[in-house]
Amino acid sequence: MTVLRVLRYSAWGTLAGFLIVLVLVSTDVIRVKTNQSTPVAAVGGDFSLTDQDGAARNWADFRGKASAVFFGFTQCPEICPTTLWELSERMKALGPRADGLNVVFISVDPERDKPEVLKRYMQSFDPRIVALTGSEAETDKAVAAFKAYRKKVPTEGGDYTMDHTALVFLFRPDGQFVSTLDRHETAEAQMQKIERVLE
Repeated sequence: MTVLRVLRYSAWGTLAGFLIVLVLVSTDVIRVKTNQSTPVAAVGGDFSLTDQDGAARNWADFRGKASAVFFGFTQCPEICPTTLWELSERMKALGPRADGLNVVFISVDPERDKPEVLKRYMQSFDPRIVALTGSEAETDKAVAAFKAYRKKVPTEGGDYTMDHTALVFLFRPDGQFVSTLDRHETAEAQMQKIERVLE
């Protein structure tokens, strides 16, 4: 009986361990680990996009200053406007040092986010934030360069929304990827990360 009990407990322990692994794989834990194992040099890269004023911009234009890069779209109901507002608040908190930080908003919805649309949308945020858009191919290139994600998701009535990476990517002035800002972090934690890339 004792041997059978040990075997039974051992089997249950193995099953429990397997279930824990399944849970980790199906949650953000596996995503975080994957991001941490990505070589920092592989995040960020050249792109050819257009800003809200109609000017051609590429990644090299932002060298020489630290950069915060966020992917989103103007019809995003919550995450995008909240993140842009929070970035505006971080810039306000930095005071004059904010002039040493590029904040770049790249649209994942080029079909609707034309430069004139971005220009109107960005009036609600810090005027120093640069918003970018382009063709579908140009957008895909930028998304891939930053190891980000975007996907069109159909909704009722023939409309659609966009699923996308919600992190803010932080880079040193030389373009080296350093860290990310997560919307679940405190303002203090985000400020510490921003200040490190400004050093």
